[in-house]
Amino acid sequence: MSERHVVDTFVTLVESGRFIEALQRYYHPSAVVWENQQKSRIGLEALIENEQLVLNTFTTVKGHAVQVMVDGDHVVIQWHFEFANDAVRLSLDEIAVQQWADGKIVHERFYYDPAQLRPESARPVAADTAQEAVSS
Repeated sequence: MSERHVVDTFVTLVESGRFIEALQRYYHPSAVVWENQQKSRIGLEALIENEQLVLNTFTTVKGHAVQVMVDGDHVVIQWHFEFANDAVRLSLDEIAVQQWADGKIVHERFYYDPAQLRPESARPVAADTAQEAVSS
């Protein structure tokens, strides 16, 4: 069973920017992680490699847990992340659905709108905003 204080410690590590440490401490060596409908990443080594790629791409990565729900070994976290470098700023709101066993995450799936991963300038203008601009 995943105890709330264990999940809270995991969240604290992520919120403090200690992403690799969070992976090392709280992901099972054979953990399976899915990003939306993309191919899964399997194993702690692959997860760390992917995280390091993200950290090398952006000069700033900040995460905040908006909500955390724990029900036994089932955990759902609503995350808000900010990514930035000299060229781009991205905001990502996502839901992480986790299965824990023996204090480790064994399965995790992230759900989010992939349009959030495009820079602001590349996103289409919402219909309401476009209509307001035309009406002005």
